[in-house]
Amino acid sequence: MVERFSRIWGQRGILLTLVQRDLRVRYARSWLGYLWTVIDPLAMALIYFMVFAVIFKRGDAGHHPYFLFLLLGLLPWQWFNASINETARALVAEAKLVRSTNLPRELWVIRVVIAKGIEFLLSLPVLFAFVVVYLVLGDATLNWRLILFPLALALQFVLQTGIGLLLAPATVLADDTIRVVRIALRMLFYGTPIIYSLDFAPHWVQTVLWFNPMTGILELYRAGFFPQALQLAPLLVGMIMSLAFLAWGAVTFARMERAVLKEI
Repeated sequence: MVERFSRIWGQRGILLTLVQRDLRVRYARSWLGYLWTVIDPLAMALIYFMVFAVIFKRGDAGHHPYFLFLLLGLLPWQWFNASINETARALVAEAKLVRSTNLPRELWVIRVVIAKGIEFLLSLPVLFAFVVVYLVLGDATLNWRLILFPLALALQFVLQTGIGLLLAPATVLADDTIRVVRIALRMLFYGTPIIYSLDFAPHWVQTVLWFNPMTGILELYRAGFFPQALQLAPLLVGMIMSLAFLAWGAVTFARMERAVLKEI
């Protein structure tokens, strides 16, 4: 494993080129460009805000201000959702290049996670603009736990890379993997504290949600923007599971590589 990671690091220049290619292709014919990465979560945040805070008058489903709470859940989720969907197809979509080049095949998965991560970073100015507005209105406060935001970024990258390394070879060997992933992501959206806070759920449900690594990661993202106390259990579980997924994915990918190359 150490040797494989060394090879990946040695090809980081090519990895950067692949990421740049993905971003150029994605926005080549788009007038709005990266703004599409912001429009979708903003629209979803507005819908959920209208449903919960306006129609059902349950703005207490998440921390106040609820719209900022929604954005801090939906923006990371968009990165997660897009990464998992596209890493699952990473080897199939680039089958000719995967087969004909001698690059570490993990690069084709990692490039997707990085490209989607850059789109996530490009959406953060919009988030910070809302933060400034709420600060001016006196509806929001910041605290020292903002330093945990980069940790959340790193853990989410590790988690998505690990899951991607598991799904990419599985998709090559079984086409049904894509359909399973789509269904699982729809279910996982509601099993992740995106539109509601963790402490809003019943106690036994909270315990179940701890074992969703995105629960702890979202806690880290939100920690610096809301005064509520952090729950340590989901944070620790999220860290352990993220690292475990990376190790599991790396080992599984290495073992399935020959079978994948024969199939594609």
